[in-house]
Amino acid sequence: MCLAVPGKILRVIGDDPLSRAAQVSFGGLLKVVNLACVPEARPGDYVIVHVGVAISTLDENEANRVFHCLEQLESAAHSQHEDPKL
Repeated sequence: MCLAVPGKILRVIGDDPLSRAAQVSFGGLLKVVNLACVPEARPGDYVIVHVGVAISTLDENEANRVFHCLEQLESAAHSQHEDPKL
């Protein structure tokens, strides 16, 4: 199974189309991500990232929906660990 997660571009690094990268925030965790597949991405944009590569952009509303779903999954996982029947 593969998972791609949204992050917000804070700053872009470099101009070369193949090595252009960005500092991306994933809920406060900062990572450098390759932007070769999303040449239109700019600071303030949200991108979907898979294994260190931004594979698409998305709008802020959609990013927030994904963040909400991930929070629900985390909450459900914590609830299962607290259930003595499990």
